[in-house]
Amino acid sequence: MTGILARSTIIGLPAKEGSMTPNIADIIRHHVTLEVRCIDRLYLHAYMPKLQTSGGLCYFLRDYLGNPIPSPALFKPMHDRFVAAVEQFVAHHAIPVVHFEPGQDKDAIATTHRAQFTAREGVVMLGIAQEKMRAFKAHKQVGPGVKVRFEFSRQPVAVNQYYFYVHDRDWGPAFVKIGTYLPYPVKLCLNGHEWVKQQLRRQRVRFESLDNGFLSCADPVALQATCDALGPADLQAFFDRWSHRLPWPLPAADRRAGYDHRLAINQLEVSLTQVFDRPVQGRLFFEAVIRENLDLGRPDRVRLLFPIRITRATPPPAFGYRTRVITDGVHPSLHVDYKHSHVKQYFKEQRALRTEVTINNPRDFWIRKGLSNLPHLREIGEQVNRKLLEVEHVSHSCVLTQSALDRLQQPTVVAGQRVSALRFGDPRVMAVLQALTGFTHLPHGFRNHDVRPHVEALLGRPYSTAQMTYDLRRLRLKGLIHRIPNTHRYTATSYGLKVAFFYTKLYVRLLRPNWPALLSEDDPFPRTLRDALDV
Repeated sequence: MTGILARSTIIGLPAKEGSMTPNIADIIRHHVTLEVRCIDRLYLHAYMPKLQTSGGLCYFLRDYLGNPIPSPALFKPMHDRFVAAVEQFVAHHAIPVVHFEPGQDKDAIATTHRAQFTAREGVVMLGIAQEKMRAFKAHKQVGPGVKVRFEFSRQPVAVNQYYFYVHDRDWGPAFVKIGTYLPYPVKLCLNGHEWVKQQLRRQRVRFESLDNGFLSCADPVALQATCDALGPADLQAFFDRWSHRLPWPLPAADRRAGYDHRLAINQLEVSLTQVFDRPVQGRLFFEAVIRENLDLGRPDRVRLLFPIRITRATPPPAFGYRTRVITDGVHPSLHVDYKHSHVKQYFKEQRALRTEVTINNPRDFWIRKGLSNLPHLREIGEQVNRKLLEVEHVSHSCVLTQSALDRLQQPTVVAGQRVSALRFGDPRVMAVLQALTGFTHLPHGFRNHDVRPHVEALLGRPYSTAQMTYDLRRLRLKGLIHRIPNTHRYTATSYGLKVAFFYTKLYVRLLRPNWPALLSEDDPFPRTLRDALDV
């Protein structure tokens, strides 16, 4: 009823019933005070290339160290020497030592110790945890003439891992994790935002923090330039500095001989942070975005996550963990998965929209894990962030002009090729366009066999590869998709997104739910037959 006040399910404020949905593009355009693109968390793996195989290990033990038999008995002296070096280092520098129990929050414990750390740079604490790693295990074999030899293989074993929580002059808080058994894997956890903060302090640029991000900055241009400057050399410099300051599994002579660690990228987070002038604008953004994405394209990929820990003992809700109703006090976030990686959006500290890609395996994007590929991975992450925002903008404002709609309904000739119409309401056209909305987030586009099963499921009947090829050709010549040169992959154009969302939303949300209201009230059956059917 007009004039009756309702309560918004997200922001908990009175709002007139029937008021217009806030426009996503307007919110971003008029209510964002700061926008920052930056690498967030980095999780690096350091390994010794010469000690990754059993052959390399045997060469190291026998040929390099000069032992007649590459025996597992040689492991213990190396392990004990490293442990003794760590204990001596800790005692000399009076470093607190914490033995982590299973399930303990390591970061929370480290945060407590960091609050008491006052030096400009150094080791804050040492954490020791027994965790699994892939170490070498030996299998004894006795050959003819009682000749003993050992076969080595990599297997999961539970060993002590050393967590060196450090405060670095360039990176701020970080940690270095070192395994105590061959091949001595090393993990590093860094944060790009913290690196930028350290650089801004040196440049004497004033800023206000937002957790591990930025709420405001006196010089936004310098802020973004500093974010863009972060590269592989800065990561390597951190590793070189601490690998020479901390106790290390192998002595310096072995490292100079080539038995040193090489860095690789395990996990990378690339973020886009947009700070709103008022918290309510961020809530309005999510109200609009979630409404658009819950029932369109990929409902199985969109979730609203509650800020609670769900364990096996937690009783599941009656309709599963996917939530479509947002009540006051719940902080929503939107997640889209792609292989091992995913992109998420959430409202950070009630002030900023954080769009963040987490690349858990660079091979998801056909890129190797080498440190030199960091710029390429960052470019992909920023592309995904931009694409998600573009899809949200287009899906929320996808109205077509009359002339554009007319062109779609009629056959056309493009470069001498006849292209059949994309008529609204045609089941095959509607299925193809609805399926297309589910592949807009892929950074490297989609292929025929990616989309075809989804179209077939929406049609409810067999749909061949040849039919999919024909429809992709139609979409390409109509300007809805673009073929990536020298590949069989396609990406949706901005115009294509508009058409796909317009057709799908008009059909799924307006026509299909209200179809009975469009039917004629005239009863086509004779009265006697109608009465018989009603019995």
